[in-house]
Amino acid sequence: MNGSGITARKTGHLLRAAFAILTLATGARDARAQSVAAPALKAMSDELARNFSALKAQPTPPYFLSYEVTDTRSAVVSSKFGALEQSSEGHRRQLGVTLRVGSYAFDNTHTVRGNFGRADAMMDRFAGTAPIPVDDDPAAIRNVLWYQTDRRYKSAVQQLSGARTNARVAIAAEDSSGDYSPAPLASYSEPMVQMQVDRSVWERRIRSYSAPFARYGDLYDATAVLEAKVETRWYVNSEGSQIQVSEPEYRIVVQARSKAADGMELPRYETFFATSPAGLPSDKVVLDAVDRMIKDLHALQVAPVVDPYTGPAILSGRAAAVFFHEVFGHRVEGQRQKSEDEAQTFRKRLNEKILPDNFSVLFDPTMRRLGSVELMGSYRYDNEGVAAKSLTLVQNGVLKTFLMSRVPIEGIPASNGHGRAQPGLAPVARQSNLIVQVAHAVSHDELKRMLIEQIKRDNKPFGLIFEDIEGGFTITQRFIPNSFNVLPIMVYRVFPDGRQELVRGVDLIGTPLTTFSKIVAADDQVATFNGICGAESGSVPVSASSPALLISQIEVQKKSKSQERPPILPAPLVEPVRPVVPTHGGAR
Repeated sequence: MNGSGITARKTGHLLRAAFAILTLATGARDARAQSVAAPALKAMSDELARNFSALKAQPTPPYFLSYEVTDTRSAVVSSKFGALEQSSEGHRRQLGVTLRVGSYAFDNTHTVRGNFGRADAMMDRFAGTAPIPVDDDPAAIRNVLWYQTDRRYKSAVQQLSGARTNARVAIAAEDSSGDYSPAPLASYSEPMVQMQVDRSVWERRIRSYSAPFARYGDLYDATAVLEAKVETRWYVNSEGSQIQVSEPEYRIVVQARSKAADGMELPRYETFFATSPAGLPSDKVVLDAVDRMIKDLHALQVAPVVDPYTGPAILSGRAAAVFFHEVFGHRVEGQRQKSEDEAQTFRKRLNEKILPDNFSVLFDPTMRRLGSVELMGSYRYDNEGVAAKSLTLVQNGVLKTFLMSRVPIEGIPASNGHGRAQPGLAPVARQSNLIVQVAHAVSHDELKRMLIEQIKRDNKPFGLIFEDIEGGFTITQRFIPNSFNVLPIMVYRVFPDGRQELVRGVDLIGTPLTTFSKIVAADDQVATFNGICGAESGSVPVSASSPALLISQIEVQKKSKSQERPPILPAPLVEPVRPVVPTHGGAR
């Protein structure tokens, strides 16, 4: 199945189809930082010039060549039920090579239509990737660049021949725009960030986060993890761009699951993200979250299952954020408007109304923080050497543009800084920090009152409030129904008299155009979901921020469940469990 998905924790999925304003540094900062440019960057620049010049003499010369090396320094500390499970550090470098023969108008990446899912097309995403020495040895680095460039060139020439043959026999493409676009020369260098992890301190802290779960015999796979890394990216291309950026990322992930008597798996996650250890929460904040997780898991065990249902619902800010990421975000990625395998949901809707008049949607990778929350989808330059920029995709309900890499589409000839990829893979247009803005928002209490009115008006026995979620995925291609699935964890049934009851076992599903048409209102409390999104170009960090939404009609289906019973043997050294079912809660 082809799809794209967002998760609260890193998964490594490679699925197809388918988060304070930072001003980019001025030339003065560039000059100060230039002195710290790494030896690898010079080796890359020298070898690119040598290889590009030599290949220009070939019968089929390249018109574009770029190298990107990602230097990743990482640390992982994990525990399970209070015992240390892993404590390690790593250092690796990954090379990505982009080489194009032909011309900007028609090159070796041109789509060979009529061969959807070809193995060679799938493998081409990895064709320019390779490990590279972590030592700053120019000769060793240049040796890898030389060999991988030679391999990539030979493959590109073969691809161009096949693309030209296909173009002669296939019907004319719906979109006649070129295969690549020029970009402004970029020259930027910032200091390399040093990773700040005292593993002995974090070993104690991470142990303490998973230890409370060990007191109970009905909670499984309870883990706490610190994931720390600094990614320094060096980028050079034949247009003359040279970039050095360095991005830190620190995450705490706590997860556990339980099981209901009917076999249904009941997961619970909490994640915390920051760009420095100081930005991570205190032990008390994390342990308070752990306490809530334990209470929620016990309550979910005895919560009733909701049957398939349609009716009104409130999506909390986090749930609404994932909803917009899946329903909207993947469908406005530029290459999906061009591919004839894609459903192109919004391709013909530019300058048309797709949301209520008071809704606007931004993508802003230059934004580092929204309120007190740091955003994971931030960057200064994308993976194609284009500066990040803020975009308004929907203004007062009207669709204005698409997220663009350097692959143009009809009407939008250039990148807007959203060509992204995980290290080593070929970039495509991807999401960054999605932000939903709503004029004339109402209070949360008013939104809930509107929900109850809608329940009564529709003569429904109840409505739903989706309070917390673990992620979601979507389908964007033509060969299978275009749908989305938001994966809720904490869901409440709301009765006409205002009573609320925790329920379980539902997934929020639907199709984009129908669900968008049912959006009624939003509250004034914005929440953020930070996560990892997997699609064609691998896994990239993103964030989505939204107020809570009232939707007049949603559809839920039963969640899949295991047929395996809960453990027969009692767990050792545990406290008796006394489930408490919460009768209140809601989208905050």
